[in-house]
Amino acid sequence: MTAVDSTSDRAVRVRRVRLAGLRRLTRRFRRQRVPMVALVYLVLVLLAAVAAPVLTSSDPNATNLRNALKGPSSDHWLGTDDLGRDVLTRLLFAARISLQAAVQSVGLGLLLGVVPGVLAGYFRGWVDTVVMRITDVLLAFPPIILAIAIVGVLGPNLTNAMLAIGVIFTPRFVRITRSSVMQTREETYVEASRSIGTSTWGILRRRILPNSLSPLIVTVSLASGTAMIAEATLSFLGLGVQPPQASWGSMVGRAVRHIDRAPWLIVFPGLAIALTVLALNLVGDGLRDSFGRETVRS
Repeated sequence: MTAVDSTSDRAVRVRRVRLAGLRRLTRRFRRQRVPMVALVYLVLVLLAAVAAPVLTSSDPNATNLRNALKGPSSDHWLGTDDLGRDVLTRLLFAARISLQAAVQSVGLGLLLGVVPGVLAGYFRGWVDTVVMRITDVLLAFPPIILAIAIVGVLGPNLTNAMLAIGVIFTPRFVRITRSSVMQTREETYVEASRSIGTSTWGILRRRILPNSLSPLIVTVSLASGTAMIAEATLSFLGLGVQPPQASWGSMVGRAVRHIDRAPWLIVFPGLAIALTVLALNLVGDGLRDSFGRETVRS
């Protein structure tokens, strides 16, 4: 057998092992009813956000002061706000902003946190010391105060708000990644790779990262819910998405002004935030229970 054939067979075996692990994970997750219901809900929310222009023909920013603060009716299923805008339409379009905020902030946190976490966990020594001291500095600030400070310096808009929330998440991802890598680097198959002369980059890419992902995937799901709450908080304070665009948080912030005259305005976006965050946390719990010690050895 040639070296090329041996390499090809090894690659095929690795793919089979990974697919088998994914199938086991899927079976474990599907057996959990509550996380499955939560996942279905999240899929429906995502589909509703994507299909918002199809589901409603109204302009989410079109004002009609004659219809201001009208209760739910056949024309406006969830009523209208203080400018006569249809609440259901704005709720659907606001879902896009809230979901986008969660994806952007968590993605930025991963980008800023995973690489330092891998380096700190694998190389240890002075690299670990430097990375963890920087992480400790970030953790020393109350998260929401740090986010408000960053947005205050950069200016209030959705992009800067997501940047601030991403910075808040960075220490969490650094610590989770570092801990997972420190456990994986001591595995026998990693030692075997070192003994046969596999490069450091090869070990990190083929051994460390694939086998350190499960805690990160769970953390991403849980952090997405936290990101939505953080975005809602900043938008509530006027530091997130700016008018006339709306997120669920900004809708709640605007509804507070009219809670005595139109309480329905705060109910629907508040429920949307609560249910979506709950669903993300339930999915995260389900993933945590479904992950086994799935490792890839080749």
